[in-house]
Amino acid sequence: MEFERIYSAYFKAVYCYIWKLSGDENIAEEITSETFFKVMKSIGDFRGDCDMRVWICQIAKNTYYSYLKKRHKTTSIEEIELQNITDPKAFVEEQIGIQDEALQIRKTLHTIPDPYKEVFMWRVFGELSFKEIGALYNKTDNWACVTYHRARKMIQDRLEENDDEKRV
Repeated sequence: MEFERIYSAYFKAVYCYIWKLSGDENIAEEITSETFFKVMKSIGDFRGDCDMRVWICQIAKNTYYSYLKKRHKTTSIEEIELQNITDPKAFVEEQIGIQDEALQIRKTLHTIPDPYKEVFMWRVFGELSFKEIGALYNKTDNWACVTYHRARKMIQDRLEENDDEKRV
């Protein structure tokens, strides 16, 4: 497959995935660009063991984590949420409610163990299919589906526990 077609076919998925991970459009642009540079250099190494989108998203994820390590950047969940959730057209009260809810979900997400957290993030932020997620872990799409739904249940249960604690 010629590089321009690969770029056209997968750019949006990679950019959206990295934007969701980073919460910053500029970082998403930078990481996406670097990802496709790496893809171009290593396309000959692609063995076809998984879907190309999965392979490219894995490169993007590793590139993003390397970027964070290189910059010693440890953006807190709160900062990410403030960048991602604020809608200037919404009422202030709505913004606070949305930010609060999203913040709680993000905090809770980081309390669940792997692979549940990772599978949930691939599905929600990376918008990968269960088949693609399964391929990342050398598992079946059914495994990915079950793991995702268990992760959702864990998050939901922990959010309910937090609500119960607040009421007491």
